[in-house]
Amino acid sequence: MAHDEGHVKRVLRIAKFIAEREGGRIDVVLKSAELHDIARSAENHAHESAKIAENLLREQGYNESFIQAVKHAIEAHSFSGKVEPRTLEAKILSDADKIDAIGAIGVARAFMFSGERGRGLEETLRHFEEKLLKLKDCLYTETAKKIAEKRHEFLQNFYEQIKKELSFEDLQ
Repeated sequence: MAHDEGHVKRVLRIAKFIAEREGGRIDVVLKSAELHDIARSAENHAHESAKIAENLLREQGYNESFIQAVKHAIEAHSFSGKVEPRTLEAKILSDADKIDAIGAIGVARAFMFSGERGRGLEETLRHFEEKLLKLKDCLYTETAKKIAEKRHEFLQNFYEQIKKELSFEDLQ
């Protein structure tokens, strides 16, 4: 699955890396990364994941300011969620999630997701155009922007090559 435990572990690692360089609160970043896709199957997964995380953290006895910081980061992480991150930790989670959607891993995840949804090549390439190729320009932190450079270049090159092959330009 494109949004499996492997994705969560990669987002955790990327988020921690960014937080260490940008000065974000590691505890908030790690907990929000851990829980950011807990309601992935919901229509608005960021909103639902934030609600579940809030209840879970409250049950576990976390203080209210920590809960609200994690909740906001989760609410604001989604590309399609349209919630603007207001804190550094929310920006870090958003960036980490986007970084995992570009580069070689991003290509693999895009095709995995398309397979899960029964999408063909053309629909998958539309996903590249509508979302993946735009992610580099939606990053907040300088650390994420630096990481994204090579990953975006790989994504762009892959996209251009597959378009050539589909139009048979590579046969000339």
